[in-house]
Amino acid sequence: MILAPTPLGTKTLPRQALEADCKACKRFGPCGVGNDALYVGARFHERHYYIPWKEIRRVFKRVAMSEGGFSGKGIFGSMTYLVVQYGNGKEKQCRFKHEADCDKLLAEIERTHSRIPTHSAKAERRLADAKAAEEARYLKELSPEAEQSVQTLESWKAYLGQRPGLATNLVNAAKQKRVVDNLKPGVLVASTVVAVLSVLAAAYGLYGMLSHDSKAKYFLLCGGVIFLFLLTSGLLPSKWTSKKYAQQEWDKAVAAARDFVDALGGCPVPAQYAHPLVLERMIRVLREGRAQSCADALTVMKKDLRALNSSVKVSQQEYDEVVVVKPLFLVCDYQDEL
Repeated sequence: MILAPTPLGTKTLPRQALEADCKACKRFGPCGVGNDALYVGARFHERHYYIPWKEIRRVFKRVAMSEGGFSGKGIFGSMTYLVVQYGNGKEKQCRFKHEADCDKLLAEIERTHSRIPTHSAKAERRLADAKAAEEARYLKELSPEAEQSVQTLESWKAYLGQRPGLATNLVNAAKQKRVVDNLKPGVLVASTVVAVLSVLAAAYGLYGMLSHDSKAKYFLLCGGVIFLFLLTSGLLPSKWTSKKYAQQEWDKAVAAARDFVDALGGCPVPAQYAHPLVLERMIRVLREGRAQSCADALTVMKKDLRALNSSVKVSQQEYDEVVVVKPLFLVCDYQDEL
């Protein structure tokens, strides 16, 4: 290890132990979960800092949304940050490119360090209030059919929890397919043209600098920046923006989920919707008395998801769930048969 992580708190780890722990840590985006410490990324350096677990008081996700997002209306584009509170009130924030990586890291901390809260104090209060309000909507007594349906969904939820990777792959494939399907060919063509021009500008700038042209550096800088932006934006033609590749990945994810649910048989939802959160939302529908059977609960849940748009007020918990499950239904146009 060329550069050892820098300690943020007052406690430090021996150099040899630190290097071994950092090397073996589970990596999630710019951060990592080790046996001895949590590793946090800096702006240009992944896992640049570390904080021993004994010093950490709370770890949670902070979502900064676009204009209008904090009104609680709709589902907006967002920037995700991991916030680590440690020592006596100190705080470190690290941005994640993909929110799913932050969620996986928090899930790993919940699994391995359950004493550390993974929600902010304010979020914990909101979650407690939301849970109380939710339970107040539940019927005190369900019909035998509804009770049996709840038990079926609970058992399937536990079964799907044995292979969480299948549900994650479904969501990732659905999101990628949605992005690719909505990419207009004109955008890819325009991006390619701009990328070629930026490369030519950078090449001209490099040639000019070798020829001692004082203005050439601006061509090199601008061309390089534009090309790197396009390269990281996913707007250039590649297998990642290929509809064929996106469809293949989606088909593979659905096939793997179907094989898993068919091994037990009698799954209450189609394989493309086999996600624990889908079943959890169906269970709520049943407990609220809005359906009696699993099939009816799925129909009602679809109706709820369809109704969510930019004019609908949602809680943070609802936002976290909807951004996961709604792409599964959108990519299938809410159909059960593919």
